[in-house]
Amino acid sequence: MQNHDKRCRARDIGLKIGVFMPGPANTLTDVAGVAVGHTSLIRGNSIRTGVTAILPHRGNVFRDKVRGAVYVGNGFGKLIGLSQVNELGEIETPIVLTNTLSIGRAADAIINYVLTTPGNEDVRSVNPIVGETNDGFLNDIRGQHIGTEEVTAALHTASTEPSEEGAVGAGTGTVALGFKGGIGCASRRLSDFGNKTVGVLVQSNFGGTLRINGAPVGEELGGSYLKGKISARDHGSVMVVIATDACIDSRNLRRLASRSQLGLARTGYVSENGSGDYFIAFSTYETHHPNSDQRQVDYLRNEEMTPLFRAVIETTEEAVYNSLFRATTIVGRDNNVAEALPIEQTCNILRRYNVL
Repeated sequence: MQNHDKRCRARDIGLKIGVFMPGPANTLTDVAGVAVGHTSLIRGNSIRTGVTAILPHRGNVFRDKVRGAVYVGNGFGKLIGLSQVNELGEIETPIVLTNTLSIGRAADAIINYVLTTPGNEDVRSVNPIVGETNDGFLNDIRGQHIGTEEVTAALHTASTEPSEEGAVGAGTGTVALGFKGGIGCASRRLSDFGNKTVGVLVQSNFGGTLRINGAPVGEELGGSYLKGKISARDHGSVMVVIATDACIDSRNLRRLASRSQLGLARTGYVSENGSGDYFIAFSTYETHHPNSDQRQVDYLRNEEMTPLFRAVIETTEEAVYNSLFRATTIVGRDNNVAEALPIEQTCNILRRYNVL
């Protein structure tokens, strides 16, 4: 585990992203009941990978499914479970993020988790949700070091407390916008729109030139601390998980997920050819209203979605910044180095552009 004590979050330096106020902890778990767990693998000179698990609630998700949807920004990637989620509009397992070559083992672990959960003794079909990004620049990805033990640990240690960020879990070996990427979170509380909450978790591992609140930070820092060390094929991808307690059906959840990509664009993301860009959204509303009749649930109307669209754009943008600000420099496979974003230099640039 890396020492994150000296790495701040975006708001700690005075950054204000957008117009809505964040939730109490400014993290995915500000959406009540949502839990996040990580397993980080940092071993020897070449293993730099991990698992991040997101539980929509702490109960039996298979029995108490949540409304869900997936939006594909660019399909050069792997997301197990996508077709059934979009067909039925439901998510029935925890969501697990890991590296590209470990998704099969992660899916097996989720299936085992569901089958062994009390109350599921008669289950004969499970649709595991597993997303990935390629951490092969820093990690011995061909070694397939993620197995059932690592996934199960992330599932069983998932907490509703604020999630760790930076080079942890599925973000242990990732690189984004030329710097060390990782896991980042943020949230928004829409106090003037029914007090709804939107939370986002990103696994940042994508290319582009960093911009923060419009300031050309990447260009000012010489384009990239890793310039010349990472080829185009090493860029990619991003996984975004969006949670809300708003009463939204699966069709509008997919619309909400699609707006998240606009938040990524504000950071300098360009959705390259080899970037697998996936956005998973779910609503916990029916979890907290278990006796509601689905035929009579008062889902938000189309015209009521705009505040949530804006909130998810802001939240996604800030979550990316948090993934960079919290990440630490990592040396990995073949002595490849992913330098952490230099915070002091970044602050100086932001002051020069009057965005702090």
